Amino acid sequence: MVSVRIGPSNLNATPVSRLPLPRVPWQVTGNHWISLPCIHPADAAVHALGVLHRGARSAIEFAGGPAFVEGTAPALLRPVVFIDGVRRELAAETMAWERALGWLPTFTCTLGDLVLRGTVFAPFGRDSDIAGAVYALSVENRGARSVELTLGIEGVLGHRQLRVRSARPFDDLHRIVRTAQDVVVMEGSAQPGLVSVAVGADGPVEVDLDEGSHPRFLMRRAEALAPGGRMQAAFYVAAGPERDGAEATVGVLQRRGWRDLLAVTRDALQALEQTTGNDTVDRLVNRNLLFAYFYAVGRALDDAHYYLVRSRIPWNSHGVTVRDWDAIAWTIPAVQLADPTLARELLIRACELHGYAPGQGVHYLDGTLFEPGFSLEGAASYALGVERYIRETGDDRIIEEPVVADTLYLSSDDLAARRDRNVPLYATEVTPSGRAPSHPFTLHGNAVAAFALDVFRRTLDEEASREVQDPQAVRAAIRRHFGAEGKGGYAATIDLAGGADMTDDPVASAAWLPVYEAVDRNDSAFRRTVKAIAPSDQLAQRCAQLMGPDGVAVLQWLRRAPLDGSFAAERVDDEGRAIADGGDASLSGLVAWSAWYAVHALGVQV
Repeated sequence: MVSVRIGPSNLNATPVSRLPLPRVPWQVTGNHWISLPCIHPADAAVHALGVLHRGARSAIEFAGGPAFVEGTAPALLRPVVFIDGVRRELAAETMAWERALGWLPTFTCTLGDLVLRGTVFAPFGRDSDIAGAVYALSVENRGARSVELTLGIEGVLGHRQLRVRSARPFDDLHRIVRTAQDVVVMEGSAQPGLVSVAVGADGPVEVDLDEGSHPRFLMRRAEALAPGGRMQAAFYVAAGPERDGAEATVGVLQRRGWRDLLAVTRDALQALEQTTGNDTVDRLVNRNLLFAYFYAVGRALDDAHYYLVRSRIPWNSHGVTVRDWDAIAWTIPAVQLADPTLARELLIRACELHGYAPGQGVHYLDGTLFEPGFSLEGAASYALGVERYIRETGDDRIIEEPVVADTLYLSSDDLAARRDRNVPLYATEVTPSGRAPSHPFTLHGNAVAAFALDVFRRTLDEEASREVQDPQAVRAAIRRHFGAEGKGGYAATIDLAGGADMTDDPVASAAWLPVYEAVDRNDSAFRRTVKAIAPSDQLAQRCAQLMGPDGVAVLQWLRRAPLDGSFAAERVDDEGRAIADGGDASLSGLVAWSAWYAVHALGVQV
């Protein structure tokens, strides 16, 4: 007896504890070393700074207090302005924000006759890839009289935490010290520490310290500002594994100077920009591309190597764990659009860290297994990533890298072990979302597996390739078993005993099938399947639907969607507003790549 399930399934179950979205619409920036996810739009205060640490297998974050995500804790770093000795609270003024090049938060604020401009950026580009950030301030006097102006930065170190998915505070005391070079260093009292953060200025400053249980500092500079005059000050923030290294990095930033660092950073960001011919789609693509580029990829402070993570944003419940599929099918394709050289390095790095157990589950950033659970897509993702890289760059020498070759052989063996005895189809334990499918054979997983088999046949040695299952036989089995008569389209999962579930998996949607060359985009059964897909709150499903017959409408929806401050969120409402798991950097990579692909490869226009 054939059993066909059409109603709701368990695909909307939540495999991890969801974190609430912050109430503050934070400005976000950073580079591969440092993340600055919480820049307050009301007063331009930096509430948190994060780094990756390989030895701790986690993100380490400094903040003014535990409630930094909600914006209710003291600021870690806050710009301060005194006019004729009177402090002006920037939160009481109106700030106008822009995102230069889609990534550099800049603000303008009027203080009577004075116009304050500020930029927060983390240096990026050749010779500027530094574990640091810059807070540059400029004030212009448009009044008719001189004023005594003081510009500075203050901060409170009230919280340090280690975070894989959940946050765990350090239990030693917080400490702020001043060095002989007027650099302020924030760290813990325990030795050896994991991270120290240093703050310095671009010239002589006065420094005040308050060494309480929540130590604080104020760094400032004063000068007379004549009518029409301008005063500029920059403050440099650097991270290091310990105090001396952090202070030395501040010295590098001071030597380079903030103007040169900003110019190089702007040039490097411009080189990453993509174009589709439509301004709003360009903004969608580039904003999410840059977010994936810097927040799904990071360099660990303690070994300087690159690591792939789901997101460095502290309000994303996946944290700095990662699945093979997230890294290789979502993040790397977006990086590859902008920076093929880095994409190559990341693909090799994924093989080094995760290729020893392809598709076996969720990993810590260093490759240690976090949560077991075999995913067919995860095992096949390495072949998919290699093939996409070769097609788009023409660099087929990547398969000569020993670690890449070894990973492809392991992937081939793992797929072969999941093949049914009688039918050329492959079983999985979990889907790319980490959820158990309703039946062991999934449509999306087998489409990706068939694509991988094609790659194995062309890349493995002659003897091994002869043992690889014919991918055309798998595609024929997909049409025969998943697209059986009476189902009105392709089933999402089957059990090869007559059981089938028609409910589309939002994260591994049937709409992706043409991308893996499993069916033609104009195939009638495929079009019926996509048309019948029930709406979901999963943003990944919207990306998949760009590949189908409604691509134009979906692209129009995407370019209007607010998302999470314009970044991807795992779950969104009908209008595209984030409702859970915002700041999803890997998913931002999928948004950027799928929108770019829909325009350039499929001809979707809005």
